[in-house]
Amino acid sequence: MSQLPTQLLKGTLEGAILALIEEQETYAYALHETLERRGFGPVADGTIYPLLLKLERAGQIQGIKYASPSGGPPRKYYHILPAGTATLATFRQDWQQLAQAMTRVMGATEDDG
Repeated sequence: MSQLPTQLLKGTLEGAILALIEEQETYAYALHETLERRGFGPVADGTIYPLLLKLERAGQIQGIKYASPSGGPPRKYYHILPAGTATLATFRQDWQQLAQAMTRVMGATEDDG
């Protein structure tokens, strides 16, 4: 799967990360893998970690370190906070509006003009 253009990712990745964390508590590498598996293609590690830090500083998610089951370094697992749930609800509304608009634009014919 090819990598999505950076400009498309900038507007959607934060909402996608919040949605995945809302599904279940998770850590950065698992987010990376899930995003790729769900169609985002390869997302640079240097993209995910700053977003997690930004969301955490904004009080939208909280990270808690747990010992790794494999004996490696501890993993920081993130869960969503009420502010993150509110942001995600707004993102979902905005996304639905944009998706509908793009569907109308992409499906438009010259007769629609």
